Amino acid sequence: MTSGPRPGPGGDDPVLVTERDHLRRSREFLRLMRENVLSLRALGSDPVSEEYLKADLHRRAEALVDLPDTPLFFGRLDYALWPDDAGQAGPGAQFHIGRRHVHDPDGRPVVIDWRAPVSRPFYRASPSEPMGLARRRRFGFSGGEMTAYEDEEFPAPGAPGPVPAASAPGSTAAAPASRILVDEIERPRSGPMRDIVATIQPDQDDIVRAGADQTVCVQGAPGTGKTAVGLHRVAYLLYAHPERMRRGGVLVVGPNRAFLSYIRNVLPALGELDVTQLSVADLLATVPVRAAEPGHAAKIKGDARMAEVLRRALWQQIAEPAGPIVLSRGSRRWRVSADEIAMLAGELRLRGVRYGTGREMLSHRIAHVILTRMEAAGETCDDRTHEAVRRTAQVRNAVNAVWPKADPVRLVFALLSEPGLLASASDGLLDPAEQAAISWASPPRGPGSARWSAADAVLIDEARDLIERTPSLAHVVVDEAQDLSPMEARAIGRRCATGSATVLGDIAQGTTPWATASWQQMLGHLGKDDAGLRILDAGYRVPRQILDFASRLLGHIAPGLAPARSVRQDPGSLVITAVLPGAMDGTLAAACADALDRPGSAAVIAADDQVAGISAVLGKAGLEHQTLLGGGNESLPLTVVPVTLAKGLEFDQVIVVEPARIVASEARGLHRLYVALTRAVSRLTVLHAEPLPEPLR
Repeated sequence: MTSGPRPGPGGDDPVLVTERDHLRRSREFLRLMRENVLSLRALGSDPVSEEYLKADLHRRAEALVDLPDTPLFFGRLDYALWPDDAGQAGPGAQFHIGRRHVHDPDGRPVVIDWRAPVSRPFYRASPSEPMGLARRRRFGFSGGEMTAYEDEEFPAPGAPGPVPAASAPGSTAAAPASRILVDEIERPRSGPMRDIVATIQPDQDDIVRAGADQTVCVQGAPGTGKTAVGLHRVAYLLYAHPERMRRGGVLVVGPNRAFLSYIRNVLPALGELDVTQLSVADLLATVPVRAAEPGHAAKIKGDARMAEVLRRALWQQIAEPAGPIVLSRGSRRWRVSADEIAMLAGELRLRGVRYGTGREMLSHRIAHVILTRMEAAGETCDDRTHEAVRRTAQVRNAVNAVWPKADPVRLVFALLSEPGLLASASDGLLDPAEQAAISWASPPRGPGSARWSAADAVLIDEARDLIERTPSLAHVVVDEAQDLSPMEARAIGRRCATGSATVLGDIAQGTTPWATASWQQMLGHLGKDDAGLRILDAGYRVPRQILDFASRLLGHIAPGLAPARSVRQDPGSLVITAVLPGAMDGTLAAACADALDRPGSAAVIAADDQVAGISAVLGKAGLEHQTLLGGGNESLPLTVVPVTLAKGLEFDQVIVVEPARIVASEARGLHRLYVALTRAVSRLTVLHAEPLPEPLR
């Protein structure tokens, strides 16, 4: 049984008075915890250790900063029995659930971290499975001020619970029963994404708390919270496995810098500051990217076949020995024949070692052969003798001739600028037309003068791994993974080869020419074939009217996917306006003015070549706005967004201009339009002078 929200700030409800006092004291205790950290001195055994300790104390203090506009706790659990005392009668415990742990000066907890095991019933308990709870309390806030509370009572231990109602086949997702929960989900947004710790749903919680060794792939429809779930899983893993995650490192990979700017505040708000967040391009920025690759050539370079082409090109450098090694030491001469050197090199190749490792091992193997003969002749040898032999000019020259040193940039440069090398390395893999598409018609003078593309940078990253193994991190989160090329997926997979990953995306939102057709295919390129696939198809923020309209495209762009369900209904959330010829500027300005009169953020999304014109129209109408990545003021509520940068972003009000232009702008235009139509979480306005694309009519 759930009680309704209680009085606001002006009320004198005794429960609110008590809970506000607990909030005040909790903030004071958090302040004392931070002051205690700041008072500590970093005393290391040497200057380097001392600097590390100082940096660690600084991070701990930053994680304890109180955010006055963010509730320190958002719920309370009243257990019928003490947790871990299953089956024993008696009074239970009360725990306030919040974004971080807070304790009083005596060490007693006053706020429990949402990630702690004792907090899980806040997200999972139900009348049919109360998980030991007597009551779940939610708090409503306005900024940092507590304004309401709401209680949900659970059956006493042993008492029969209610029988869950059966869901009708094809029914939409059930809306959360809590009014406070619904208000928090629907609260207007402005600026970057915020955390969802107060509103995590059971299906999301399963993913967030998945094991550290488990790679999880999330197919998430628009509005299902897949990005937030991925970030909260990072926060959970850092809490549950702190040493492992911090020692190995955690990385979040996004599609572009605009997306990363949008999500940048989520992890810091949860107290996690040591997570690297990079775009795919920045992660693989091995060379300065100065050229845009034609789509056909980029698709070939992004194909998984290029990994074998590079491997062949690299190992073709291995040569037959020109002659034996003759090494003089004292009065003796030691000889290693060309056949012996060739046999040693061949054995190393069969072992499958990295190219650079094999080169290093070859010098050791040759030295070992010589030392074996020296010892057989009665000479005394040790590690110093071995190293001295290995470093002689004769051994080094032989290794350089047989197994030359390789550089990844120069290897890719040679492959793209020398048709003969490309032809031999890609024989049976790329046809002549494909070879011609990726080779440079006018080769640059050298790697430094080359106009490298983003696809070239990925090839260089692959080549670098063929030479020296890429270090693996403890965990990698990759968002919008459906748009990765196979070679990009391989690059990211290398960075979690011995760790785990969270793979997020939506097949229906694949907009690149190489977008994957299936998650099984993508996970294979990542090297995570055993990953579990989780489906998020219940939308919590996007109204059903908007999702239903956008889902008309699914039969054309992703026929295997079921349309997303929504817990929200808002008959006024979708407006489709046919604009008379010549009236688009005035209609657009009026729609933007109307959006600015509503709470929350607003965006105009259009084909990239329309953005400059739209910005001019809004400026002429006196509507202050910014253009995404245009150097504008992020505090402005209205943003003009090129459709190619819209993926992953959310706005309360969205105005999509000329869907037909978006569709015509690229080969996967319908996919791009699907992205644009699903960015709104309160109201979508579609303006079109041209006829709507056929699936939307």
